[in-house]
Amino acid sequence: MNKSSVIKKTFPFLEKGLTEEISNVSEIRDLAAGMSILGEGDYIKSFPMVLAGCLSVVRLSDDGNELLLYYLNQGEICAMALTCCMGPQKSNIRMTAEEDSVILTVPVEYIEKWMSDYRSWKEFMMYSYRKRFDELIEIIDAIAFMKLDERLIRFFRERFRSTGKTVFTGTHQDIALQLNTSREVITRLLRNLERNNLVITERHFIDYSLLVKKDTSL
Repeated sequence: MNKSSVIKKTFPFLEKGLTEEISNVSEIRDLAAGMSILGEGDYIKSFPMVLAGCLSVVRLSDDGNELLLYYLNQGEICAMALTCCMGPQKSNIRMTAEEDSVILTVPVEYIEKWMSDYRSWKEFMMYSYRKRFDELIEIIDAIAFMKLDERLIRFFRERFRSTGKTVFTGTHQDIALQLNTSREVITRLLRNLERNNLVITERHFIDYSLLVKKDTSL
């Protein structure tokens, strides 16, 4: 399947002329799980359109802590990256492949042109901004109003909702960084969840399928 066909299949709502323009100016990139494609402080020269897989978007603090903002799945673009594209600004996010993924990289200079030339692109941009805004509001609510054990459960639920995965391969410290707490606290909370038969923990491995199963059975 050629590039134009892949774009049309993934983004069927875009006009034919826009699909052809995207095909002409973009490049397809294969990303291995764990590969970072955008770092905080980088100047953004292109933005990704996800053809397959899943990317995570995180915000980094000055002391190295992370805050997971949202996931990007097939057929989506990063609204925050697009915001940085509107001028010569540095990125304030990091984007990493959560699994083997395929993306289109599109030069940033086409964003404003397509906003004027194609209604479907403008509507896609507005939809993306609104969706990400709603997700960021949920993050703020979670930080402001949820206890840390509730935020940990939310972390697993959101990961399942966005990626379909029921296993987290990583360390307790990895989760602690994303929830802005300590490894010791995450370890204690995971032990509580395990005692309640909601997760199974091993070294660098957390199975939260029981938690997801409980949610879907309610």
